[in-house]
Amino acid sequence: MGTGAQEREGGRIVDEDAVIARVRAGEPEAYAQLVRAHTGLALRAAAALGAGADAEDVVQQAFFKAYSSLGRFRDGAAFRPWLLSIVANETRNTVRTAVRQRSLAGREAALVEAEPLIPESADPAAAALETERRTALLTALESLGEEHRLVVTYRYLLEMDESETAQALGWPRGTVKSRLNRALRKLSRLLPDFEPHRERPVTRRNERRGGDEHE
Repeated sequence: MGTGAQEREGGRIVDEDAVIARVRAGEPEAYAQLVRAHTGLALRAAAALGAGADAEDVVQQAFFKAYSSLGRFRDGAAFRPWLLSIVANETRNTVRTAVRQRSLAGREAALVEAEPLIPESADPAAAALETERRTALLTALESLGEEHRLVVTYRYLLEMDESETAQALGWPRGTVKSRLNRALRKLSRLLPDFEPHRERPVTRRNERRGGDEHE
């Protein structure tokens, strides 16, 4: 993401490069703008990855670690996937330390509480169908291996594009593409009606940009 790139979430627009430069220049209060812009997505990520009731603590710790590591943040890079990679690491550490499994119901409830994706103005029938589809997807995700579950979560539950997913997971874009294709084939057998393009449209141009890397 180049100079002047902006990030919109929760009705706010943040010039990330400028804000990060201000934080590095000794204005820690500028960091609050990044926190406000990305808290909703970070909570959804922690919940989707299994943090459950600890999602807020995970996100708070992730923001602290991101702030402490801004000196190593690459100029011009996108902040969102970098932050989510920290959220993912914190979630894994939390779940591992707690030595407990998060229930499907707990994940679904935490996702809805963190940031509802269905507007209140939506048609009740359509909202019910969307909720049903998301619950079915979460159920099916539980049957996938960790890597396949992660790539589907980032691409379709968190609505990140291929490049952001690659950065957040630390994988080559070709690996993201190949693992996503395998995961979707498995999901199609479990959920014949699952249509990922409704969750996150993927343009042919973006797909052609994918690297030639393989698993």
